[in-house]
This record gives sequence, C-alpha cells and structure tokens, in this order.
Amino acid sequence: MIKIRPSRERGRSSLGWLKSFHSFSFGDYYDPECTSFRDLRVINEDWIQSGQGFEPHSHKDMEIITYVLEGALEHQDSMGNKSVIRSNEVQRMSAGKGVTHSEFNHSSSEPVHLLQIWIRPSKKGLSPGYEQRYFSPEEKRNKLTLIAAGHEHQGVVTIHQDVQLFASVLNQGKSVSHQLKKNRHAWLQVARGSVTLNNTLLKEGDGAQIGEEDGLQIKARDLSEILLFDLS
Repeated sequence: MIKIRPSRERGRSSLGWLKSFHSFSFGDYYDPECTSFRDLRVINEDWIQSGQGFEPHSHKDMEIITYVLEGALEHQDSMGNKSVIRSNEVQRMSAGKGVTHSEFNHSSSEPVHLLQIWIRPSKKGLSPGYEQRYFSPEEKRNKLTLIAAGHEHQGVVTIHQDVQLFASVLNQGKSVSHQLKKNRHAWLQVARGSVTLNNTLLKEGDGAQIGEEDGLQIKARDLSEILLFDLS
C-alpha cells in the first residue's frame, strides 16, 4: 500500500522571513487525516531568509533532525553547543528532559533551505544530546546511505527510536531498492527532483506513506534527492 502526500496538499505558513511547508499537522496548521506517521511526527520544509532565524525556544521529548539542502544555519543551545550546519550535513538534537536552542541564517544574501524532522523517542525524560555529521554527495550517489539510526549502527547520527533514515542523490535514470522486513513501514520524502516509487510518480516535495510492501524500487526521472524512513 502506497499513499501519496502531494506537495500541494501540505500545510503552509509564512512569517515573511520564514516560509514553511508542513507534511504533518504543525503549529496552527491541523489536518486530522495527517497528524503523524508511526513515530515520524514532523517533516517541515523551511526557507529562512538572510539575516533571520528562530530566537531561543524550547523543546522536550523529541528527536530533532536537521537536514540542510542549501545554505548554512547557525545553531546554539543550552547544552553549550555552537555550530554551523551546511549542505550535506545532518544534525541530531535529542530534546529529552528539555533543551533550549536558536537557529539563525547569518548570510547577507542567501536563504537557508532545509528539512526539519521530528521523531518521537522510545521513552520520555532522556538526557538531552547533540550530534552532527557530514555525508558527501558521493557517499549518497545512486545508493541508499544510512544517515541516522539507533545505537546499534556506527558512523551515523544516533536517534533514540527504532527508525532508520536513509538519504540518496540519484542521477537521472538511476534507481535504488529497499526491502521492508515484516511489520515494518516506510515514508519516502522527495527533497529535490522527481522519482517513481514502484511505478508511482512522486514529484519534488511529495511524500509517500508505505505499508504492506515487501520491496521498494525508487527510480529517478531527473537528478533527485530523497529521504527514506524505515519505521517500526
């Protein structure tokens, strides 16, 4: 079963300095038919204008992943972390018992384009944590590269949930495949370009809820970038 979440049906918000599309209910946007999928709670596609950003604000009991597509985003938090997240870098912040952070675009001319992802943790009250890793385009070229997963996986950002997050940059005509184990589900998000998923077309910004499908075949119609979530 594949259920498409078309880009045009996502929630939208604009604050002037921030444009955001919401795959799931978020903030003032509420869709009773699309509040979350399994432990995947938020996929927001954000554009933050130059010289703007989120003032310090707090989170609790959530695994937050930031995937930058273009530009650079400065991060500061109450754990003492200060970093800049650039294209092809992945940041994981475990909010746990509570953390405050800010995100800012210091460019004088260029926006930051990113995906912000929230995943419910396996349990509440965890100690807050932070991690950031770089995955080159060539590491993701025409293959599914694991970028975030549980503690048993090495070389990726660690999330406190039974979720595996893969990324891929696909050249036109190239394809990747993924096998879902019994009772597993998946979500495919097209960050750039367009692909077919088991012969179903998905365009830029589209998502797909996947269940009861043993094998997934994803083929690029043009240069594309995708994220694939393997969920319990």
